[in-house]
Amino acid sequence: MPEAFPFEITEYGPSGPVKKQIEAIREVPLTIFLNGREVVTLLCTGKYPMHLAVGFLKSDALLTDKAQLEDVTITDEGARITARVQVSHDPFAQGREIQRTITSGCGKGTNFDRNVETISRRRIVSELTVTHAQILALAAELKHRSTLYNRTRGCHNSSLCTPKEMLLFREDIGRHNAIDMIVGECFLDSLPTEDKMIVSTGRVASEILLKTVRIGVSVLASTAVATSFSVELARTIGLTLIGNIKADSFWVYNDPGRIVG
Repeated sequence: MPEAFPFEITEYGPSGPVKKQIEAIREVPLTIFLNGREVVTLLCTGKYPMHLAVGFLKSDALLTDKAQLEDVTITDEGARITARVQVSHDPFAQGREIQRTITSGCGKGTNFDRNVETISRRRIVSELTVTHAQILALAAELKHRSTLYNRTRGCHNSSLCTPKEMLLFREDIGRHNAIDMIVGECFLDSLPTEDKMIVSTGRVASEILLKTVRIGVSVLASTAVATSFSVELARTIGLTLIGNIKADSFWVYNDPGRIVG
């Protein structure tokens, strides 16, 4: 299935209306079922649906250990994708609510308060260090790889990196989805993340920060800005939080000593 579709549109400018060919990014609903129960429908590009589904469940603490995962079945019908995930435990024990949110990145969901309370008790311990120049270089690499954004202007990008290298690059219409794809791949492939960082586009709201903390990442950097609650959480748990990355500068909201040089 293509990731973008051609359309003819009319562009209005100084010379009046002009016919123009553009590409619009694909948007498709991905519905996740967990042990036969519908959990959520995400609006996404349809790329990496297994990683996205598992990453969402991991980020929302419905799936915590790889040993719990029994089966994942993906059905792509073109206009809709279904992910059926089977786990060995009861993720809805003790009356936990089922989340039913249709979102491309704005819904925090029913378990938000519980996630904040859990994450706020953590203290990030990591020996990872990164230099000013490395942060700028990784942000430049993120921009260079953003070919789907350049074609459509309709997606966000996220990457899992070491200070010297970009290991994973993912893009989606929602910044949450792009992060969850990375969370899911790290979870499924047992990729160590404590010595890694995430570099992304898009506003760093608190739910984005929570997703990265779930997999143990100690440095989160974005080309956009962070919200007040994200800054407060980063300072509480010891996450290095960076935002507003430009060609030659960035903001540091919190740094427990991981930025050097």
